[in-house]
Amino acid sequence: MNSKLDHKEFLSELALIVPPDRLLTNKAALAAFESDGLTAFQVRPRAIVVPLSEEEVSAIVQLCYQHQIPYVARGSGTSLSGGSLPHHDGIVIALNRLNKILRLDPEQRIAVVQPGVINSDVTRAAEKHGLYYAPDPSSQQVCTIGGNLAFNSGGAHCLKYGMTSNHILGAKVVLPDGEIVELGGESLESDGADWLGLFCGSEGLMGIATEITLRLLPKPEAYYTVLAGYDTIEQAGEAVAQVIAGGLLPAAMEIMDRMSMQAAEAAVGASYPPVVEAVLIVELDGSRETVDAEKTLLQDLIQRSGARATIVAKDAEERALMWKGRKSVFSAVGRLSPDFIVQDGVVPRSKLGFALREIERICRESEVKVANVFHAGDGNLHPLILYDGRQPGALLRAEEVAGKILKLCVELGGSITGEHGIGMEKKAFLGDMFDDDSIEWMHKIRRAVDPHEIANRGKMFPDGEGERTQLHGLHPLEKAGLAERM
Repeated sequence: MNSKLDHKEFLSELALIVPPDRLLTNKAALAAFESDGLTAFQVRPRAIVVPLSEEEVSAIVQLCYQHQIPYVARGSGTSLSGGSLPHHDGIVIALNRLNKILRLDPEQRIAVVQPGVINSDVTRAAEKHGLYYAPDPSSQQVCTIGGNLAFNSGGAHCLKYGMTSNHILGAKVVLPDGEIVELGGESLESDGADWLGLFCGSEGLMGIATEITLRLLPKPEAYYTVLAGYDTIEQAGEAVAQVIAGGLLPAAMEIMDRMSMQAAEAAVGASYPPVVEAVLIVELDGSRETVDAEKTLLQDLIQRSGARATIVAKDAEERALMWKGRKSVFSAVGRLSPDFIVQDGVVPRSKLGFALREIERICRESEVKVANVFHAGDGNLHPLILYDGRQPGALLRAEEVAGKILKLCVELGGSITGEHGIGMEKKAFLGDMFDDDSIEWMHKIRRAVDPHEIANRGKMFPDGEGERTQLHGLHPLEKAGLAERM
């Protein structure tokens, strides 16, 4: 450890902050935290600490800062980029029990919550006032607001309503030295530098949010949800650009291919046209007058886009099943493959059809199967790259495909991440998107807040801890050894 204290001495000091039942060091407890949603990376931490208050979080972080012990803050561990992977020499600060909705003000349309509050629980608490929380990641039934803030999560409806950053008004944050600061407030307007904007999406590298003020929205008066089937996934991708070019801004536009549909049908009983290779889900929302006017235009655009079959949700139950099918895909694909990598690149909408054709080519040439499901409206691709980790070389081939897809996204003018973050998985590709000077400035900003780089050490930057790493393309055993050193 990079510390004046040995391991036992450090744990003894932690035990002065939290009682033994909230300081976990046994192998069974540590094993539960050694990975997140990206299970290809596994690192066992030194200890798990479970704070119950902001004061405890601050005291734990102060102790880590004093002795230069790295830590990672974790909620439900649903990160798909290895963003909440522990550090071998560090601890995990588990925030699950900081899970209270502290205040809900229907007049001001805000909710003040702790970081361990589950995303969908905010809407459940607000819906009796006719309000809801708009960001809706596929994992919203289990992911936490703290993690959503750290990775600037989106969701199916981010096309119209934006990302988490568009719905966070303020946050109390424990900085990496233990100081507690307030960023933003309860208004959309603020003076001075946008420190909250800098913090949102910083992947835990700048501290831990302990209290978060959310913006709530009135529930739309009406919905119109249509599922259109196409002969090819490329045709479905081109339909997205046609709908936007037609003057509509739907609340959501999602695409699923045949493999994704098969998984969702088996998992949750969702129903899809039997003769199509891809479906496009489009949802309009707003006042009844607006939706009635827009749905006529949407019907015409869908027809002209070459849709082979359409299904319109007749009521709230059918609409809910359509979305349940879409949001179940990540877990449902486990029925088709024992392992898979979820990619997260972004391409311009105008190049979506071409990108899908190229992904199909890459997979065919690599002999790797991919299930495609993604936020089509903003070009955020989520190809699920299937492999069997028990087969020698299978993970390596899957990662090579993932890398080619990311490079394709950058070449087309897009991004290596839309909402899952860089984490461990994509940090080797940061240099494909930014030059060395830009990355160094990012490093300088991080070090200004955290000079010892103890907050989520080893994430995001390709040269973290002075060593430039290329994780994709390593043999799994080599990767495990490298991750252990990070």
